[in-house]
Amino acid sequence: MSENVELVRAIYAAWERGDWGDAWWAAPAIEFVFADGPDQRTITGLEAMSLGWRDFLAAWRDYAVAAEQFRELDGGRVLVLLRATGRGKASAADIAPGGERGANIFAIAEGAVTRLAIYFDHRHALDDLGLEA
Repeated sequence: MSENVELVRAIYAAWERGDWGDAWWAAPAIEFVFADGPDQRTITGLEAMSLGWRDFLAAWRDYAVAAEQFRELDGGRVLVLLRATGRGKASAADIAPGGERGANIFAIAEGAVTRLAIYFDHRHALDDLGLEA
């Protein structure tokens, strides 16, 4: 297993415990992308990423992710297919029965994540990458 996949597995180990606060893995000028969903946008920089993610998490009760698959891609990228669960604080609606299948694409250079794209629908990530499910 490559160093990039090992790095992403370590990130997910923390996230799966609900530890969202430590961004030791992120490059200072990280590009953080909400690639699909209702609030598509790109945020640049570690502090801006932390604030954007904090705001996202604040909208959910019991938000959690579980990695299902790690795929090493070309160019120092790693694709993670995941299940997300949680309940909206305002709507009280569950994300989806059994969890929503999403994806993350990590771009890594010199041992740090330089770009993280969040996909709420894994099919959009696969389409963007030109991959089959």
